[in-house]
Amino acid sequence: MMSTATYKDAPTETIDIGGKRFAYRRLGADTGVPVIFLHHLGAVLDNWDPRVIDGIAARHRVIAFDNLGIGASGGSTPHSVAAMARDAVAFIRALGFDQVDLLGFSLGGFVAQVIAQKQPQLVRKLVLAGTGPAGGEGIDKVTPITIRAMLKGGLTLKDPKTYLFFTRTSNGKTAAREFLERLKERKEDRDKAISPVAFRAQLKAIHAWAKQQPSDLSSIHQPVFVANGDQDLMVPSSNSVDLARRLPDARLKLYPDAGHGGIFQYHEEFVEEALDFLEQA
Repeated sequence: MMSTATYKDAPTETIDIGGKRFAYRRLGADTGVPVIFLHHLGAVLDNWDPRVIDGIAARHRVIAFDNLGIGASGGSTPHSVAAMARDAVAFIRALGFDQVDLLGFSLGGFVAQVIAQKQPQLVRKLVLAGTGPAGGEGIDKVTPITIRAMLKGGLTLKDPKTYLFFTRTSNGKTAAREFLERLKERKEDRDKAISPVAFRAQLKAIHAWAKQQPSDLSSIHQPVFVANGDQDLMVPSSNSVDLARRLPDARLKLYPDAGHGGIFQYHEEFVEEALDFLEQA
């Protein structure tokens, strides 16, 4: 059975796990392997592109959530990707799932890699977008790049994602405007913004990930779809190439004239390719 709800109308639900509240939204099918969405630095539930969520939910059960300390979820945000992965696994298990697909974007892609390595039986397939491996090239520059974009956004009265997620070409500028408009479609029951404390914790986790020794990705045997723009400023696109090369069963897609938010700029193409990947035997 399929739900007719769209992401902008999906109710925000909560689940208590060990005295800590996780906020989440679900839509799509009532059965089948769910696709768990894992989000980027600074993001809450309302930062997912509704076209991407609705596109995947047209044929799959989809669940997006705020990890601990983020948005409407309780607890505190950990300073390591490994701890974020443990919290995500606790959330998935609490919902009663024994197997899931993971769609990790940026920081969420780091978390997805750790889950696949630590809990391989839990993960069927992975979509890793705008992300890279531990120790990846240029990931240690995320903090200064983000701060510069936030300052520039303040000076130009524009959302920093305009500069962080998209190229400065005419195509990129148009895609940025359209993406940011889509994020405003939900009018009721919007999520709480991320707190400065949680944002700093995420930056520390990303920096530690960047300084880690490269992990053995050959242990991830699940099929993986790696996607990115070809001009990612935050997690340089070479990391996506490196991921696809080092993973035993991976396919790679780099979208042209696109940055970190390539999957949002090319949302129709990305959804079609992700569905094709998720539904292959």
